[in-house]
Amino acid sequence: MEKKIMDVVGTMFFREGKLLIDKPRKRSTFQMIGGKVEVGESIKDAAYRECVEELGNNVILDLNKFVFVMDFIEIATSDPNLKIHMHVFKYNDDIKGELLTSDEIQSFMWFGIDDDYNLLSNTLKNEVVPYAIKKNLIYVNTK
Repeated sequence: MEKKIMDVVGTMFFREGKLLIDKPRKRSTFQMIGGKVEVGESIKDAAYRECVEELGNNVILDLNKFVFVMDFIEIATSDPNLKIHMHVFKYNDDIKGELLTSDEIQSFMWFGIDDDYNLLSNTLKNEVVPYAIKKNLIYVNTK
């Protein structure tokens, strides 16, 4: 039986060599800011919507600063029978406003090169963090 493929999005936010990630209440690992693309929604619009939902209404985002950087297909962490087509954006600015936890999101973390990789979802560990290190978006901060 052919596995179903679901379109999902993730957005990378960086500050001083670290990547913003969040910890959903229902998961044991941190993940990218993002989620499922809804029917009729563009991947860029989905990335924006998911960021607002996960980061909270106090964050000010500009849709024009979402830049598509890569995509890949992998098995969903939550369901081994589901393939996801992950579309990854980079937000080309600093986050403005206050991050707010919610019923869905337990906490946020600025993940750095020396932090514990065991905290990360497979998507972060296998694809996103290696990409960000290669592109010098995650680096040792000497400040």
